[in-house]
Amino acid sequence: MSILILTACIAFLIIQIAWLKINPFIAFIITALLAGLFLGLPIATLSQTVQKGLGEMLGSITLIIVFGTCIGKLTVSSGAANVIAKTVMGWTGRKYVRLGLMITGFIVGIPLFYSVGFVLLVPLIFSVAHQFKLSKVYLGIPMLASLSVAHGFLPPHPSPMALSSILNADIGLVLVYGIIIAIPTIFIAGLLFSNLLKNIQTESDHEILNVEEIVNEGKQPSFSLSLFSALFPVFGLTVTSILPMISQNETVVNICKTVGEPSMIMLISLLICTYTLGIRMNRSITSVMDDYAIAIKDVALIVLIVGGAGGLKEVMIVSGVNETIVAALTQINIHPYLLAWMMAAIIRVCVGSATAAGLMTASVLLPLLQTTGLDPNLLVLSVGAGSLMCSHVNDPSFWMFKEYFNISLKDTFKSWTVMESLVSVLGIVFVFILNSIIH
Repeated sequence: MSILILTACIAFLIIQIAWLKINPFIAFIITALLAGLFLGLPIATLSQTVQKGLGEMLGSITLIIVFGTCIGKLTVSSGAANVIAKTVMGWTGRKYVRLGLMITGFIVGIPLFYSVGFVLLVPLIFSVAHQFKLSKVYLGIPMLASLSVAHGFLPPHPSPMALSSILNADIGLVLVYGIIIAIPTIFIAGLLFSNLLKNIQTESDHEILNVEEIVNEGKQPSFSLSLFSALFPVFGLTVTSILPMISQNETVVNICKTVGEPSMIMLISLLICTYTLGIRMNRSITSVMDDYAIAIKDVALIVLIVGGAGGLKEVMIVSGVNETIVAALTQINIHPYLLAWMMAAIIRVCVGSATAAGLMTASVLLPLLQTTGLDPNLLVLSVGAGSLMCSHVNDPSFWMFKEYFNISLKDTFKSWTVMESLVSVLGIVFVFILNSIIH
C-alpha cells in the first residue's frame, strides 16, 4: 500500500509540473506534505520533517552550487570563455571545426550551467557556420552534446551534485568517472551523429551574431589563465581524490580530505577566479561582486528545487517506505544501474526537467545502496544518463534549440531529441563497461 501511495504522489508531482505548470519547488513541498500525510506521519511533526529534509539537502550543496554559478558568470563576463573558444577553434581549423566546437563545449560546459553555456556558444556556432558556409545544426550538435553531457554527468552542475549528496557518492570520483564516460559519449552522439544532419537548414537566416558581443569590452585573460581559472574546480577535485589512493601518508590524506571537500574547493576556486579573471583584468571588486549577485539570483530557484526534493526524501525515510521499496526492488530481476536509468528516463519524458527527474529517482533508489553494495558513484551516473533521455516539447532546452537555430519541429526531433536520447543510451552502456573494468 505504501508503494502505491508513493507512486500516486510522484504521479501527482509530475502532473503539477508538466500539466498544471506549478513551480517545481512548490510542487515538491506539496507532494512531500501529502506523501507524509497519506503514509501516516503524525500531523504535528509533518512540517518539521519536511523542513529537516530541506535543510539537510541545502546544507550539503548550496555553497557548491552558488560558488560554481559565480565562477561560471565571471568566466563569461571576463571573456575567458570567449578566449577558450577562439583558441581551440584556431587549433582545429576548418577541417576539424566540429571537433574544435565539441572540445570547446566540453571545456566551457564544465563550469557553466547548460543555459548559460548555450547562450554563450550559439553565436560562435553561427559565426563559424557563416564563415565556412556549413549547416548550423551540423556544426552545433557536437558542441551542444558536450554541454548536455556536462550538465547531466559532471559536478559542479546541480543535478550531479545533488545526486552525489543524496546517494552518498564521492564527488571527486563521480567527476573522474563522469569524464571517462563523457568522452566516448560525446564523440559518438555529437561528432559522429552530426554527420547525418548536414542537410538540415534553417528556415530563414538569422542575423549573424559575434561572440564578442556577449562579453564586456576591455582587457581579456590569456588562454592558459582562462583555462586554469575555469577548470580549477575540476583540477582540485581530481587531484584531491586521486592523491590519497597513491600516497598512504597520513598528512597528505588529511590535507586532501580537508581541502578536497567540495565546498572548500569551490571557495578556493572562487577566490582564485576573483583575482585572475577580475582584479587582474583591471575590474573593480564592486563590478565582480555585481556579477556574483546576478549569478546567485539566477540560481536561487534551482537551489530551492533541490531543497524541495530533500524534503520528499526525508518523508520517505521517516515513514519507512524506503524499506518497503527495497523489498520490492530486490525482487525485480534487473540490474540496479539499469533500473535507475529506466526510472530516471521515464520521469524525464514525463516532466521534461533533467534535474527533477534525477532527484525523484535518487530519492527512491537510496535504500538500494544499503542492501546491494552498489558503487554509489556509478549509480549517480546511471541516474544522470537516464535523466537526459528523449528531450521533447515539455523541455525548455528543446524550444531553445528550435528557436535559436530556427528549424522545423520535425528537424528538431531528428536532431536535438535523437542526440539527447543517444547521450542517454550511450551513457548507461559506458557505465556498465566502466563497472566491469573497475569492479
